[in-house]
Amino acid sequence: MTHHVLKASCQTVHLGGFSHQLEPALIITSGDVIEVETYTGFYLYKQAPPDFLTPEFLEICQHLPPQRKVGPGPHLLTGPIYVENAAPGDVLEVKLEAISPRLPVGFNAIRPGWGALPQQFTEPRLRFIPLDLEKGVAEFPNGSGIEIPLRPFFGILGTATAETGRSSVPPGNYGGNIDNRELQAGSRIFLPVFVPGGLLSIGDGHSAQGDGEIDVTAIETSMNGTVQVNLRQDLPLTSPLAETPTHIITMGFGETLDQAFEFALKQMISFLEKFVGLTAEDAYVLCSLTVNFHITQVVNRPHKGVHGMLPKSVLPRVIEL
Repeated sequence: MTHHVLKASCQTVHLGGFSHQLEPALIITSGDVIEVETYTGFYLYKQAPPDFLTPEFLEICQHLPPQRKVGPGPHLLTGPIYVENAAPGDVLEVKLEAISPRLPVGFNAIRPGWGALPQQFTEPRLRFIPLDLEKGVAEFPNGSGIEIPLRPFFGILGTATAETGRSSVPPGNYGGNIDNRELQAGSRIFLPVFVPGGLLSIGDGHSAQGDGEIDVTAIETSMNGTVQVNLRQDLPLTSPLAETPTHIITMGFGETLDQAFEFALKQMISFLEKFVGLTAEDAYVLCSLTVNFHITQVVNRPHKGVHGMLPKSVLPRVIEL
């Protein structure tokens, strides 16, 4: 096992999407640990307060090479990370060992035409929100006394596909812009591999977010993290699966919430068949009795997200993933 430090720079980040044609920012072997640095807010750095800016971030914003701008999305991602021997049909297990804001400020933005209520909230708004990193809270609105606990996670954990210039906005079977607030430190996510090396990218740090991500952003935050990446050739998956200390999580994405929910439910039934040994019908009933389905996000069009959460405490034995 090798320990890597992957700093964010003009050579190690990419903007707006995923591409299998990108030069890898790092090449690793299965089991390696990576300290990864991410930034956010590429398109609004000129409006940001000093606490949001670092010399390294400004260098990226002002001098990112054209070949590192690969899609129409707004996200600045660190990577891609090439995993030796990873091939289509394999799975990358990403263990999220540590996640923490790297700056004492984040932002929330309302974008016209986006969000859950685009016809009602039509004006663009940009708010920079201070983070009390010592107390682990953010007060919003300022002076209100409302304190939001910081629960940092990476909104984007995704692999590349054969599609060139895929936008960073919609999530899919490759992961990507999942925006699942359950994926905090101590969790694992399993991502299917579609191209040689997997080409994992990480970013879109969120310090706090509610299920749904209603106005199209969370508290968007430049973030540090430590992850371990394991190559799994024994775990046939065609869509992301996650595990927290307390739950198994399946995910569904679709143009409607109905489609996303149906996919997340079918994935949970399939999990219970494969790993618990239930019949499809018994798994279906168990989902009705104990699995909680949440709206992950409704704003990353064209795909909304739903995730199902199975409490591990109800299972008769530990499931080894």
